[in-house]
Amino acid sequence: MAIPKEVKLFGAAKSGNCTMVHHALQLKGVAYDYVEVDLKNKSEEFLKLHPVHKKVPILVVDGKPIPESLVIMQYVDETWKEQPLLPQDPYLRSKVRFWADFIYQKMVPVVSVIKSTEGEAQNKAIEEFLGQLKTLENGINKDVHVHGPFIHGEEAGLLDVILGQCKTGCQHLEQRLAGVKLLDTEHIPLLCSYMDAYAKLAVVKDTELMLSQYAHA
Repeated sequence: MAIPKEVKLFGAAKSGNCTMVHHALQLKGVAYDYVEVDLKNKSEEFLKLHPVHKKVPILVVDGKPIPESLVIMQYVDETWKEQPLLPQDPYLRSKVRFWADFIYQKMVPVVSVIKSTEGEAQNKAIEEFLGQLKTLENGINKDVHVHGPFIHGEEAGLLDVILGQCKTGCQHLEQRLAGVKLLDTEHIPLLCSYMDAYAKLAVVKDTELMLSQYAHA
């Protein structure tokens, strides 16, 4: 398969899903152009790319749009073979996809409940989320972790990218929840260790610096 000639990412600086795609592209060494989307005044060009959900991120490769962050990251990994984000072994790859889907389908909706509720309903959602974090840690440790600072070993992979953004999201959420600690090293020591290792990568710091010019515009 020929290597794509033109790669363009449509995103928003404050979107965690878009940040993950930035990280995935940079970890893979993919050259791309970035287009910041005004979410309050979406252009006709953007709306034509994905008329169903009309959401960022959208990756456009040689004129062909790919929506949804998880779909995009897996597409990127399959298209550019250098620095794989998923294991080569099909069984391990299936496990990584399972836990990635667990985060997207099970954990993200609970976070939305935490943000939109108060009192008993919020406390119940927080308890559920903490339980999900422990389930995730146990599952990753059992199914996919290999020796090294990252989940995938010596190099960051797909789950590291996703958990890296999970750390940022949880830290922002903790600031809104007085006295609540979501990322507790005693509760989930392994996940915290993976997240800390990922946060030190150059792509994380470089992306944050690059996006800051849009976030404060």
